[in-house]
Amino acid sequence: MSKHLFVTGGVVSSLGKGLTAASIGLLLERRGLRVRMQKLDPYINVDPGTMSPYQHGEVYVLDDGSETDLDLGHYERFTSGPLSRKSNYTTGRIYLSVIEKERRGAYLGGTVQVIPHVTDEIKAAILGLDAPDVDVVITELGGTVGDIEGLPFLEAIRQIPLDIGKKNCAFIHLTLVPYLKAAREAKTKPTQHSVGQLRQIGIQPDILIVRCERPIGREHTDKIALFCNVEKQAVIEEVDKEFSIYEVPLGLAEHRLDKQICEKLSLPIGELQFDDWRDLVQRVRNPKGEVTIAVVGKYIEHRDAYKSIYESLDHAGFAHSTRVLVKRIEAEEIERQGAEVLLAGIDGLLVPGGFGYRGIEGKIRAIQFARECEIPYFGICLGMQTAVIEFARNRLGLEGANSTEFAVDTSHPVICMLEDQRNITHLGGTMRLGAQPCALKPGTRSQAAYGVSEVSERHRHRYEFNPEYRKQFEDAGLIAAGVSPNNNLVEIIELPDHPWFVAVQYHPEFKSKPHQPHPLFRDFIAAAIVRHQERAQTVLNGGVSSSNGTAAEERRAAHSLEP
Repeated sequence: MSKHLFVTGGVVSSLGKGLTAASIGLLLERRGLRVRMQKLDPYINVDPGTMSPYQHGEVYVLDDGSETDLDLGHYERFTSGPLSRKSNYTTGRIYLSVIEKERRGAYLGGTVQVIPHVTDEIKAAILGLDAPDVDVVITELGGTVGDIEGLPFLEAIRQIPLDIGKKNCAFIHLTLVPYLKAAREAKTKPTQHSVGQLRQIGIQPDILIVRCERPIGREHTDKIALFCNVEKQAVIEEVDKEFSIYEVPLGLAEHRLDKQICEKLSLPIGELQFDDWRDLVQRVRNPKGEVTIAVVGKYIEHRDAYKSIYESLDHAGFAHSTRVLVKRIEAEEIERQGAEVLLAGIDGLLVPGGFGYRGIEGKIRAIQFARECEIPYFGICLGMQTAVIEFARNRLGLEGANSTEFAVDTSHPVICMLEDQRNITHLGGTMRLGAQPCALKPGTRSQAAYGVSEVSERHRHRYEFNPEYRKQFEDAGLIAAGVSPNNNLVEIIELPDHPWFVAVQYHPEFKSKPHQPHPLFRDFIAAAIVRHQERAQTVLNGGVSSSNGTAAEERRAAHSLEP
């Protein structure tokens, strides 16, 4: 039987339950256990696919096409267990299933109630991850204890130990111990109240992880243990990390959290194989250099909207022992101030995915600047589509070229919805979701990065490169470096005569890990390092380019210095 570990949160939201759950999964895997991760979200949306990034952050897409919570990105970056549609349930999805069963007569005319029907559906979702090859299922509950929408989930996990045996379940509660500067002391009362709410529901935490800005000391942890009815060693400090989220597992390992979990669940305690992770953190703390990457998007003020993008840039930096400094720029600011002002001094430009017309012209101007000044460019999803539009307008001379997403009546629809997609109207039923194959063209930068002839990458879009314009683009120097196996869909574009200009229709950021950076991110940062070194050499030369004076090189020299 698979064991079950539940992670809840209290006091305030955004404490990092997802990161903590992922770190626990990592530690248990490094002790030789087979782990599966799951997130239960209390909102009524069926999935986050139609939710605004301003409210929810990025939508994380799995291989099977599931649109899920961004915490599943942490799960995949920290652990190796496969994720699927079973790994993320919302209140909306649970209630939809219950209502559909009621409409089919599955409840035989009985009165459908939260208990037992909704809670049974939740329990079935949790126990659905049990399998002979799974030692531990880690289930994170979204929201905060005390939220009314989370009560059915808490009631369900209260019941599970009664169904499968208390020895097969453990509860971890993540909470906050705030430090009041005026009083010059940490306050444990919020944690006591949060645990008290859990105990009123019928859940006694086995382990408490307390988030704090600074170490709180044994006096406070002993007090928490006493008033929350847990063992002293089961109160674990999780102090804010100075350098990186990838330090979190180290702190938890120092408190022997993984060993306590194994003992509680009667699991074999193998040796913790963790040296490579410690080496990774050392590289993070001691970089040998740095580069500046501009990310031009429309949701820049919400950091979680591009969470996987930023993490993937960091992973690529780890591979080169380089700190990646991200310059976040609103696309509309490019429209107001100009690319020359906002992009001066950067080592690379990345334009991520998105939907809607707002900021499109700013992205196009940024891409033109990078292309003409030979700044390494990486476009993702909409970043590929805007690169196509920019090239069509400024190199092919196709005036008014656009995507039919933004201009239905454009005279040059270089990006459009293909014929077999036109009847899709349900917003949650996007045509291309999840893993799709891509055949790589030999001799391209993309093929060299991957080192294979075909890859599988995750998609989330409805508009495509218009194949009617493909020859025209390739004749002008923009090549299709990756296509679908049937050769109908362009997946990757490249400019071979540019230092590094690659754009992809898919989302490579969803397959990057700290120890295994995505090949395209890795090579993009490598190109940015080269540019940074060239800029430094230009400064040493007194601002004079060492080039032979070609137009492109002169443009690069003109824009290579800090403003």
